[in-house]
Amino acid sequence: MEGFKLTKTQLLAQELFRNFAETEIKPIAKDMDEAEEYSAELLQKLQKCHMFGIPYGKEYGGAGADVLTYTLAMEECSKVDASTGITLSVHTSLCCPCINENGTEEQKQKFLRPLINGEKIGCFGLTEANAGTDAAGVQTTADKDENGNYIINGQKMFTTNSGFADTFIVFALTDKSKGPKGMSAFIIDRDMPGVSVSPNIERMGIRAASNCAVTYENVVVSPDRLLGKENGGYKIAMTALGGGRIGIGAQSVGIAQGAINETIKYVKERKQGGKPISKYQNTQFQIASMQTKVDAARLMVWRAATAKDNHENYAPLAAMCKLFASEVANEVTRMCVQLMGGYGYCREYPVERAMRDAKITEIYEGTSEAMKMIISGSMKL
Repeated sequence: MEGFKLTKTQLLAQELFRNFAETEIKPIAKDMDEAEEYSAELLQKLQKCHMFGIPYGKEYGGAGADVLTYTLAMEECSKVDASTGITLSVHTSLCCPCINENGTEEQKQKFLRPLINGEKIGCFGLTEANAGTDAAGVQTTADKDENGNYIINGQKMFTTNSGFADTFIVFALTDKSKGPKGMSAFIIDRDMPGVSVSPNIERMGIRAASNCAVTYENVVVSPDRLLGKENGGYKIAMTALGGGRIGIGAQSVGIAQGAINETIKYVKERKQGGKPISKYQNTQFQIASMQTKVDAARLMVWRAATAKDNHENYAPLAAMCKLFASEVANEVTRMCVQLMGGYGYCREYPVERAMRDAKITEIYEGTSEAMKMIISGSMKL
């Protein structure tokens, strides 16, 4: 990005992402939401188009693009389907970075390459029933046996992509006496004995996304699947979440912009008092206000992404963009439903789904309250 403008390469990528979203995702988004199941065929198309390896090096099968380009994909997909957005985000922003930034070369070749070249899908297991925002409450354990293997026991909640993921990044306590400083990160395969995945958890929004509870019962994990150093997992998790918030910021922008786009089409056609409601000043002012906030959120996402690309301290910027963009997404989708009246409340129109989907952006990968803690902490108040 140069002077607040995308480069020619980024603009071309944005157009490709938009065309894919419009032709491949949008036609089935409503059906997936109604069925509460992600399309296996669409998932394969995303893999074949290398959508899961956008910001990763070509040496591992990735596209070799930057984080900003990845946010463009997140926005375009989320304009038409937030479930696709979070499917991409968890794989790209949470699972893969753990290996890319902490794995050995052998681990990268064995585990990262198939994740970013489209062969496999990944997920991220940190949240538990009693450990959400407070990750220090994790109770899943990884005890060593006499052979030096780790035996993992515990249950993770709300593990996005787990219904169809091949590779699981799992955080467990290797030293319970140290609390979060005794947490380690492991790479686990779906088909390893002792791994069981629940049916999809029923939710208000992002209903097509796969989101399950995953139980680990005496799962034997060899030392070569430990990421980084033993007891270094908490930092790995927090770093991944910091980057993931940029993706959620982009998802929020996409949800909001998609709702505005649909609303504009509606108000141009809907007539009241003998003229389209788009001709009334109240409608124009409401949409103008919404678009201004969405553009501001988008620039905040781009700023955080650019900071990450430049290896700067992006954590506070990521928290800011997620906090603001998620609030904007909720405000905008609510107003879009209001502008469309009774029809906006009907499932026939996508703004109803957008409003349901928007709420979770204020919760996952760090609640809005947690974002304010990060931001204020960076200000050294």
